[in-house]
Amino acid sequence: MLSVLILMGIVWGAGRWLGWPAGLRWGLVALIWAVVVLLHLTLPATSGLRQATGDTAAPWVILAGLALLVAGYAAILRALKRRTAQGPEDQAAKDQAAKPTFSEAELDRYARHIVLRELGGPGQKRLKSARVLVVGAGGLGAPVLTYLAAAGVGRIGVIDHDEVSNSNLQRQVIFRDADIGRPKVEAAAEAMRALNPYVEVRPYQRRLEEDFAADLFGDYDLILDGTDNFATRYMVNRAAVAAGKPLISGAIAQWEGQLSLFDPGAGGPCYECIFPEAPAEGLAPSCAEAGVIGPLPGVIGAMMAGEAVKHITGAGTPLRGEMLIYDALYGESRKFSLSRRDDCPVCGGTTGDKDDQSAA
Repeated sequence: MLSVLILMGIVWGAGRWLGWPAGLRWGLVALIWAVVVLLHLTLPATSGLRQATGDTAAPWVILAGLALLVAGYAAILRALKRRTAQGPEDQAAKDQAAKPTFSEAELDRYARHIVLRELGGPGQKRLKSARVLVVGAGGLGAPVLTYLAAAGVGRIGVIDHDEVSNSNLQRQVIFRDADIGRPKVEAAAEAMRALNPYVEVRPYQRRLEEDFAADLFGDYDLILDGTDNFATRYMVNRAAVAAGKPLISGAIAQWEGQLSLFDPGAGGPCYECIFPEAPAEGLAPSCAEAGVIGPLPGVIGAMMAGEAVKHITGAGTPLRGEMLIYDALYGESRKFSLSRRDDCPVCGGTTGDKDDQSAA
């Protein structure tokens, strides 16, 4: 048996010296092993060849098994070393190459985002994996939904119980004259899918109620509130805080609009920190009562969508702890710092005084 092992060693060493590939050398060694085993299986027990090579095939079979175990272990070690050497970034790149995130059409569609240094490909991937819920499909909801869909937000939910009316078309530009009488969420969803078939739209044709708001918000990463009454704004704020979701809130009236990111989970105030009580009857009339210039919700809604993109991608500085006021009549904008209240019944904010409390 020893003589055969020496022969195998000579074949391996000579082949390496001659520059033969490892596969060929292993093949010759395996051929010698196979010949020896075949001799043991075919020759009688008294044969001199059998006695010279171990008398039985059992040691050769065991040797082959051990060799396979060692080879398998070495292969596993080499694979682990390669993976460690290439690093997690390279492995992630390989995984991404194996399963593309975007089609060619999507890459072309989002090219202006991808070339932005602050967004790039990683930012666009975050947008595609994001889940955003818009409460209200009215004046603010219309531009918000349009720009979120155009930006490639992966899942967009919209909840509203209302139907499209003729008076909406002066400012709610996601709708058309033929949509009058249709549920707003259905008409908006149809327009969003027509604009971008690569996004998922989930319409909820119902009024938002306290008993299921927090559960609904739990299915999304970010909430945008474009409603036009204080009762709903306070309810949306409570549900967002309960679900631990950041809230982008906007409001408009006549020529002026405002927006802010309320995110207690990241140290900012909630809506009720800034507006602990709704204004008295008549102090803050609705758009139906006081009127609103048509382009204003487009301006504020586009800003809300921009804040959503920033929050999702991590670009720029969000309006967390700040409120932006835009006056369309005089072409002016102002920004105020906001702080949490330690006695806030909703978020239980830390001590801090707000620098300004503009009308909601």
